[in-house]
Amino acid sequence: MPFLRSLLAGTAALLLLAGPVRAADPIKVGLLEDISGDLAVIGLPKLHGAQLAVEEINKAGGVLGRPLELIHLDPQGDNARYQEFGRRLLNRDKVDVLFGGITSASREALRPVVNRTKVPYFYTNQYEGGVCDANMVSMGAVPEQQFSTLIPWMVEKFGKKVYVIAADYNFGQISAEWNRTLMKKLGGEVVGEEFIPLGVSQFAQTIQNIQKAKPDWLLTINVGAAQDSFFEQAAAAKLNLPMGSSIKIMLGFEHKRFAPPALNNMHATANWFEELDTPAANDFKARWKAKFPNETYINDMGYNAYAGLFMYRMLAERAKSLKLDDLRKVMAAGDACIEAPEGKVCIDPKSQHTSHHMRLVSVGPKHEVTVDKDYGTIQPYWLGEIGCDLTKKNDKEQYTPDNLPKK
Repeated sequence: MPFLRSLLAGTAALLLLAGPVRAADPIKVGLLEDISGDLAVIGLPKLHGAQLAVEEINKAGGVLGRPLELIHLDPQGDNARYQEFGRRLLNRDKVDVLFGGITSASREALRPVVNRTKVPYFYTNQYEGGVCDANMVSMGAVPEQQFSTLIPWMVEKFGKKVYVIAADYNFGQISAEWNRTLMKKLGGEVVGEEFIPLGVSQFAQTIQNIQKAKPDWLLTINVGAAQDSFFEQAAAAKLNLPMGSSIKIMLGFEHKRFAPPALNNMHATANWFEELDTPAANDFKARWKAKFPNETYINDMGYNAYAGLFMYRMLAERAKSLKLDDLRKVMAAGDACIEAPEGKVCIDPKSQHTSHHMRLVSVGPKHEVTVDKDYGTIQPYWLGEIGCDLTKKNDKEQYTPDNLPKK
């Protein structure tokens, strides 16, 4: 019975391969993501991206022969709870790596907690940029990849007068600072800025203010389900202005959540959006939909969460260690890269931020998404240019165009 002997031998070999992964102590992955509250609609794909990555990594043998164990807590958008849960994961659960945080406020609440440890922290959102911190790896796009592409394109296509609608916390404030800096270089004018508290959902006065200011286009960096009410109200008021954003479409998938034409004429630069049509992207989407068939949209935060875990696996495998210092030695070499669904993604050793393949996407009247421009791979260069170099010193600071490192 040669076939049976062959089958038994193959089964035994598989058990030998699988045995150490099951028997070894798991690598604990702490995950803090909002899946309830005002940010739940965009946070749930982050949990799903992490779950899919853990499942795939474990099926492939784990990391250093050990399975990943995901420990998820839901801070519900509360920054105090982010700190409390962060301490619980780091001090009680003794996680080996920490992932998560949606808003920049939640990230800044977590960083001091993480920095009391030697645990690596992966922040998987696009954000306003500038964090120079050796504990943190940033997996999302930053202003030199988004605003430095989007804003010149908007000015050239629509005009030099912009009105800004921004969430009133560090993300919105610093993003608006980036806009002012870039608009000044382009000879443009910011004809109005409004910073709106999270949870606000009524925009009649804002719409009137925009109508009086007569901008050529809007920069919409409002955040959360409540603030997204702006789009329906603006459409009802027939505002009909072009809009640009670093977070709409690919992050909040408003073009899927609201009826046309609420998101008509919205433009954004993104490293990931579900409509991306490449073989690698389509293969990734098929695997995601097989596990989560009811997902409304695979947003860029969910994608970044998925890619972040594969980046962690690559660093640990190359370092043959889970220790932060050893992972940072791999990053410092300058060739820490993975092949991701968007394409090749690499860590910049000076800032520990990632390169991305950036595309400018636009929404049409029926909420169809088209790619207007392909920028190719853009490096996260700004922090290195202004003096952040984590291979030499750990600043533990967040810099902005108006807050640069002291010489």
